[in-house]
Amino acid sequence: MIKLNINNLNNIDFWENAGIQIPKYDINKIRENTNKNPSWIHFGAGNIFRCFIARIADSLLNDNIIDTGIIAVDTHAAGMDNDYEMIDKVYKPFDNLTLSAFITSSGDIDKKVIGSITDILHADFINYYDELKKIFISSSLKIVSFTITEKGYSIKDLNGNYNSTVKEDVNNEPKKAKNIMSIATAMLLERYKNGAYPIAMLSIDNCSNNGDKLKSSITDIAKEWIKKGFADDGFIKYLEDNKKVGFPLSMVDKITPRPSEIIYKKLQEIGLDDMAVFKIGHNDMAAFVNAEVSEYLIIEDLFPNGRVALERAGVYLTDRITVQTSEKMKVTTCLNPLHTALAVFGCLLNYDFIYEEMKNPMLKKLVEKIGYDEGMKVVDDPKILNPRAFINEVIEERLVNPYIPDSPQRIAADTSQKIPIRYGETLKSYIKNGLDTSSLIGIPLTIAAWLRYLMGIDDNGKKMNISPDPMLEELQTYIKNIKFKDTKSIGNNLKPILSNKIIFAVDLYDEKINLGNKIEGYFAEMICSENAVRECLKKYIN
Repeated sequence: MIKLNINNLNNIDFWENAGIQIPKYDINKIRENTNKNPSWIHFGAGNIFRCFIARIADSLLNDNIIDTGIIAVDTHAAGMDNDYEMIDKVYKPFDNLTLSAFITSSGDIDKKVIGSITDILHADFINYYDELKKIFISSSLKIVSFTITEKGYSIKDLNGNYNSTVKEDVNNEPKKAKNIMSIATAMLLERYKNGAYPIAMLSIDNCSNNGDKLKSSITDIAKEWIKKGFADDGFIKYLEDNKKVGFPLSMVDKITPRPSEIIYKKLQEIGLDDMAVFKIGHNDMAAFVNAEVSEYLIIEDLFPNGRVALERAGVYLTDRITVQTSEKMKVTTCLNPLHTALAVFGCLLNYDFIYEEMKNPMLKKLVEKIGYDEGMKVVDDPKILNPRAFINEVIEERLVNPYIPDSPQRIAADTSQKIPIRYGETLKSYIKNGLDTSSLIGIPLTIAAWLRYLMGIDDNGKKMNISPDPMLEELQTYIKNIKFKDTKSIGNNLKPILSNKIIFAVDLYDEKINLGNKIEGYFAEMICSENAVRECLKKYIN
């Protein structure tokens, strides 16, 4: 057995016989170059970063297009001084190497060692402030990128008040920051004070107008620090000058589920040691990352300090409108709405994996109805990607892939944050285009199923776990008043939710939308008995 580390990469015969590609470049030399002249630092050291973003840099290094790698920053429990499991278990034991396994629906596996991650730090100012500052004040730094999930950019509650950590941050000196947005702002302040060099702040998270969200959070915190005297007025001018600090938009798409035991066993059979899957918090991690082959990254070409030749590694670099159109195509029609539908129905019907759901004719018809019939009527064509070809790939190749064991429970997390984009924008487009929303079935049925899911009772009438959601406590103040098999109090309790424009981007009772009562009706049918969710699908999806 052989362990994944830099020294063992010298055993060329093993890697060739195992069918695993290894870096062509001198990893130690790249690390030395990066230490002297850092060009790219990334916040969020999880699986999507390890197998996609780091793989992009790895490809460019293999082709001698760049000569520096990426410095990763673990944001797990940011601001804490006692949580380094990601560093201690995922990175350091393997010399910061990752084995990526890209799996087709036929089971073919493309295996590659990623060596582009030159160092791993922690978003913890107690122990890493000076190291982070050294990188951020380097004139060579071009890109600061993020994969921290959509909620990572949220610094205020629904009433516009700062959350507790940010509230503490904006009242303290920047060096004591704990929230990831505050940490990023503090580092930009150091860059401003030490040369005001240009930089691109690149969100690669799967949320609408991600660059704008990143900019809004950072500038809000900066303004508070200026009020407190921790920064001068020039700092906000620096942040708002896109020739100095760019906040490009991006659209990212790559399904990266939890590490698969199937892949672990295959790697073990090959002779790789220490590949077992383990827990970090609620997350399954391993020295390898399994992912689908399909991947898309479209970025607004806004890099004030020059950019890495990302297009040489398959990244689309384009204008802002094209990024927005591509992102809207994906999240409102061709992928994300289908994922959410499968997530909530999958949880209710006790499925463990998305690919298993796609074997159910009713669930397959549901996502086809939401995508082809309902979403495609109002989809915007970004031109660089074909919407119908994209959705064909999603339904026929990606969601059915048994080797990408993504779970409905994972996708169901934070649904309240996803629904306004995944369904609300489509409803708004129907109104804008003068289309009749009364023809919609798949979308309102999925919204009703989500509310049914929030009851925490599966279709067999048994208790089930609900995935984390920042609005869960608020939503359940209404949902908990509805009893299973009792439809009398549905209207009074669902109306505050279905009329909430923050959740749905529209009031579903608005006469132009007129879906509130329809959703109430679907919900009533879903709680009338055991197996009612399944029967509801059979009744309406045909």
